[in-house]
Amino acid sequence: MFTINIYIKFALIAIGFLGGIIFTMIWGFGYSWIFFLIGIIFLVSYLMLGTIQSSTELLQKMDFEGAEKRLNLTFFPRLLYVTNRAFYYILKGSLSAQRKENAVAEGYFNKALSLKLPSDNEKAMVLLQMAGIQAQRNNWTGAKNYFYQAKKLKVTESQLKEQMRQFETAIDNRGQMKVAQSMGMRTNQMTGGGKRKRPRVR
Repeated sequence: MFTINIYIKFALIAIGFLGGIIFTMIWGFGYSWIFFLIGIIFLVSYLMLGTIQSSTELLQKMDFEGAEKRLNLTFFPRLLYVTNRAFYYILKGSLSAQRKENAVAEGYFNKALSLKLPSDNEKAMVLLQMAGIQAQRNNWTGAKNYFYQAKKLKVTESQLKEQMRQFETAIDNRGQMKVAQSMGMRTNQMTGGGKRKRPRVR
């Protein structure tokens, strides 16, 4: 998808409005409306779209620092088109999770879930990230809750499906581990714990 570099967009906004003001002062509004129109078009584009697409591209390249810097150039996230606003919060949450700031990440993910996401794929991705945060806290009940919400959705992306399968395996292994641990505890209790003492030979 074609995108204009954000710095070029900022320059075009400035040129549009400054050019319009200068031409208005010299020749009147009749010659300046084109500059104002250019400035308004690019300003509205920036306010509604922000820097979401270019930030996503940087994140896909694993350039976390670059993605965060680019995302921070979206100065008015509340004015973004609702879908882009949801993606803004997803990106902010993902970057926070990358820094292990789980509480901050959860806040952003919850904001994203409260908005209109384009498909179940995006919703499942957010829920899976929330499940991962709970798993890191060893809160497997919370992790299962988010995961089973994601599992009910219609996921079509193969990579996301694979991630969900891996997470389900982790949940199953966790359950098997708990069963094994509890069985081990019961066995120890029945045998008096540890090794049995041999009777003294007389």
